[in-house]
Amino acid sequence: MLVKIRSSVFIDRLTFEVDNPQKCLLKAVLIDDKGSVCSALETEAAYDQQIFNWGGLNDLPYGVYTLEVSRGADEGKMKLVKRV
Repeated sequence: MLVKIRSSVFIDRLTFEVDNPQKCLLKAVLIDDKGSVCSALETEAAYDQQIFNWGGLNDLPYGVYTLEVSRGADEGKMKLVKRV
C-alpha cells in the first residue's frame, strides 16, 4: 500500500492518503524513535475513501515518528517529525 502524507511535519493532526481505496478496517500507529507505540487509530474506511484526518496529536512529545498504516496484510510506513 502506498501512503502519501501532505506534509512530513505535523503539530496536532495528520492528513494522509492511501492508494486503492476499498471498504476495510484501516489501522494506523505512530511509533517514536525508541520503538514505542505513542498513538493508534482504527477506522472503518468507506469504499472510495482515500484521505484520512487524524487529530488529537497535540499531546505527543516533539520528535521523530514512524507512521505505519495497515489494511489487512497491506502495509505502508513513513517517517514524520512532530514540531512546535
